[in-house]
Amino acid sequence: MNELFHVLSRGVDQKKIFVDNQDHFRFVHDLFEFNDQERVNTTFYRFNQSNDIASRKIERRPRKLLVDIHCFCLMPTHYHLLLTPRVENGVSKFMKKVNMGYAKYFNGKYQRKGPLFESRYKSILVRRESHFIHLPYYIHLNPLDLKYPEWRKRELKNHRKTIKFLDSYRWSSHLDYAGQKNFPSIINKNLLTKFFGDANEYSQSIKEWLRDLSLNDISEVTLE
Repeated sequence: MNELFHVLSRGVDQKKIFVDNQDHFRFVHDLFEFNDQERVNTTFYRFNQSNDIASRKIERRPRKLLVDIHCFCLMPTHYHLLLTPRVENGVSKFMKKVNMGYAKYFNGKYQRKGPLFESRYKSILVRRESHFIHLPYYIHLNPLDLKYPEWRKRELKNHRKTIKFLDSYRWSSHLDYAGQKNFPSIINKNLLTKFFGDANEYSQSIKEWLRDLSLNDISEVTLE
């Protein structure tokens, strides 16, 4: 298995880095646009809110990817990524471009100054297969903190409503693995689908993982 990194970047003083839908869409756009070894021009692509990344009529060269993004999740004050570098120092180069680019947008929109993110993102190399198997589920389940925080203590009373909420949350790669076209151009699904199967198998396994989870099994790599 190629190197696999779990990355977490948090807003300074745990302040919100995503305030409205436009912010979420902009960041997802940046995950696509800044995943390029070359200098990019963000005017080449626009973000279509109903149909993923949509190309304008201006033609551009193919991207030379810095990383493969296997899965992601955006939360109000932070975000998670599961990455494999394609080039030397690919993760650090990608994170620098993404965080700087998004901070410039955010500070301009909200007329603020200063750093948006904590001084450095957190990153850990996933070494054990047991961690790799569970970590994507953990990343995709993070939105439950917004409505069902008891999931972390295995105290959920209604798993059906919990999954329904998860299926309504757009700002992660969960829906793409569950068979809905959400942001398919952002992620490379090849690695995870090889382990987790098709959309039906993934949807069933994340329900089972939620019922049977033990966060102690992956505490070394959650970065929380």
